[in-house]
Amino acid sequence: MTENVLRVLVVDDEAPSRTRLRDLLGDIAGEQPNRVVGFAANGVEALRLLEQAPADVVLADIRMPTMDGVELARHLAHLPEPPAVIFTTAYDQYAVQAFELAAVDYLLKPVRAQRLADALSRARRRQPPADAVLASLAPGARQHFSVSERGRILLVPVAEVLYLRAELKYVTARTREREFLLDESLVQLEQEFSSRFLRIHRNCLVARGSIAGVERAGEQEGEAHWDVLLNGLSERLPVSRRQWPAVRQALGI
Repeated sequence: MTENVLRVLVVDDEAPSRTRLRDLLGDIAGEQPNRVVGFAANGVEALRLLEQAPADVVLADIRMPTMDGVELARHLAHLPEPPAVIFTTAYDQYAVQAFELAAVDYLLKPVRAQRLADALSRARRRQPPADAVLASLAPGARQHFSVSERGRILLVPVAEVLYLRAELKYVTARTREREFLLDESLVQLEQEFSSRFLRIHRNCLVARGSIAGVERAGEQEGEAHWDVLLNGLSERLPVSRRQWPAVRQALGI
């Protein structure tokens, strides 16, 4: 924050909404000094803009294509200095109450100038909401994983991940091209993506759509087990004895 001036990024897929927020921020600049550092139409654009122009506050619509506001907030939490996030929403009153209970700030559309000023005032002293809170408010499953590399956030499409494997403090996400390190819990990932990933071992989840089949292995060494074969990858993943019945049932074999 520079000389108490809040740097604000506006994220909304509708141009009229972006224009209204820009005008309102100008109207309240005397009460809440601010400077708009950019505009984005979705969460992915917002993350790329933030690499060039850091912000203290992100005004994010909830329902947007490509990446919605809640998923954006979860990725922003991985930044070394995450900005405060204020959601703009047309949700009904029931949903608004849920946001209040979760202590996540929001602006109900159409946004009013005084309400925006109050939200910016709170943003100056509020800590970013916990990931668990954001996950409970998410309108849908995440479409991307966050990876911090060289001071920036890389977005890894969930649909491209072949498997997730726990290693020490991190989880390795493997795509056809390379590996990425996620600072997340394998247990939490299993809960969040239970329909997409299948547990084959205590330390490994495999994307159901990437499974080409299974094959018996290790009999000559006296440690017979089943391996999962993957589409587009020569690597084989062992299935634990404990998980084999569930894997067999899931694959219908």
